[in-house]
Formats: sequence, C-alpha cells, structure tokens
Amino acid sequence: MTTTQRAIELGELHDRVLLFGQFDQNLSALERRLSVAIHADGDRLTLAGNNADVDQAERVVRRMLHAAMQGSQLTPDDVALAVADARERSEVRAISETLLRTHHGKEIRPRTEGQRRFIGAIESSPLTIGIGPAGTGKTFLAIVAAVRALKDRKVSRVILSRPAVEAGESLGFLPGDFKEKVDPYMRPLYDALGELLDATVVQKYLDRETIEIAPLAFMRGRTLNDAFVILDEAQNATRDQIKMFLTRLGTASKMVVTGDATQVDLPSGARSGLRDAAERLASVKGVSIVELDETDVVRHPLVTAIIRAYGRENP
Repeated sequence: MTTTQRAIELGELHDRVLLFGQFDQNLSALERRLSVAIHADGDRLTLAGNNADVDQAERVVRRMLHAAMQGSQLTPDDVALAVADARERSEVRAISETLLRTHHGKEIRPRTEGQRRFIGAIESSPLTIGIGPAGTGKTFLAIVAAVRALKDRKVSRVILSRPAVEAGESLGFLPGDFKEKVDPYMRPLYDALGELLDATVVQKYLDRETIEIAPLAFMRGRTLNDAFVILDEAQNATRDQIKMFLTRLGTASKMVVTGDATQVDLPSGARSGLRDAAERLASVKGVSIVELDETDVVRHPLVTAIIRAYGRENP
C-alpha cells in the first residue's frame, strides 16, 4: 500500500502541550484511532499513512490546532469526538467550545456526541429533558450550563432540585431534622458545584440564595422567574410531581430535567413521570428531548460494560 506523508505547520502555537496533550497523549490517541504515524519536528507535524487516513488526520489536526491557538487545552476526548466527526462527514466540526473553566483551571467541554447534543438543546430550548444511564454526565453538564448562565448574567439565580425518594431507607428513621434527613439526597448536587466553584464561592451563593438546593416538594406553589432550574433524578418523580414542577417555569427562565429511566426508586406500583413527560412533550415547540446511551458514558470504561451487561430493561 502506498504511504502518504503530509506536513502541517504549527505556526504561532507557542505552548505545544495544548495541542499534543500531556506526554503527547493527544497525538497517541490520534495515531491509534486513524492508523497514522505522527512525528513532531520543530514547528511542524508530519503525518504518514494511507491517503484516506492521512486526509482525515489532517482535518482533525487542523481543527485541534485552531482550538489550541485559541488557548484550549485539548484532551483525548476531544480527539475522539473530532475523529468521529471526520468519519461521518467530509468536514470536521470545530472543537467544542469550552463551557466553563473550574476554579482549578480545568476546561469543561462536551466529551461525546450525545453530550454535545444535550448542551446544544439546553442552549437553544427553554425546556430540555435529558434521559440516559449513569455516567453520561447529565447532571454535571446541566449544572455547568446553569453556572455558566449565572456567570454570564443570563439568569439571576439557579435552583437545583431532586425528589427526596429513599432507595431502601425510610426518611423517618434517619437521625436529625428535616434538612439533615434530606441533605444526603441532595449531596450529588453539592458535589457537582464543588467541582466547578471554590467552596467559599459556593457557600456565598447558597447563603444569598443565588443558588438554591431543595427537594422537589419545595417547588409547589412557586413561580420561578429569571432562573435556571434543574430537576435531577426525575425518574423518581411521579407524573403529577413532574407536571407540578414543569408548570413552575416563569418568565426569562430555563428548565432542565434529567433522569435515568432504568433506575426508578419509587414505591411499588407508582409510575415514573419521566418517560410520560418526554412522550407528552415531544412535539411541543420549545421543548427538546435528548436521549443519551452507553456510548456517552464518561466514567470508568467498566461502567459502559456494566450498563450493557444489565441491558436496557424498562423499570
């Protein structure tokens, strides 16, 4: 087979790590995925392989180079998404925009095609319903979008909610007052905020009620204006509870509902309202329904295997 070689000039890119990754892990990922050999020599990269692979690799590298020139620290996930684009179309989409930088400087971007669709839906729709298995980043990305909207002054507050449904334990038997009983169910929301913002900033927002974390039952009777509102673990809300939540949507607000239809902790006989809402609202203008699957899992690779092993049975 004839080997094609092609050189790409790196131009004004001064920090090679932005493009190459730590220990050249981005280049290694590209070599594995497209069966090309990549050699870095001074201010250029040389690609070698069959003509089709080199063509794809060049398109990917040029998109990555453009993002790196803008100051983005690229990762192997960015490489994987760009390669998937290159295989599906003649042109490669631009590397996804950095949604947020954490207080540690880490850049948060969609890491899969499903995540990219989810973020796109949130940005374009007043109401987005995201359904998918554990590890697909539903909750985290929704909170990233909320914090971004708050920082950009698109909303004046963020409201995060979950149904306080026990998985095997009764709230009445747990020690402490109501807040102490409920906080364990809200903990994943606190954890996500802690990944994005400094602890003192999180506490300031909570003290001022710029960010509110509350059980779903606390939403009744409220109208949520100028707010980014998230309902997480919505598979544990009944049809009437989800209807109540959705009708809280006020002016200049955005709402995101997330859940995993395969992990319902409602009492026996109670039907989850998550799928019901998605089916009822699928054709309503202004509502986006995004389905994620095991290909969007961004936790340990074993999580994908576990999800596949357990199958996609309906609860």
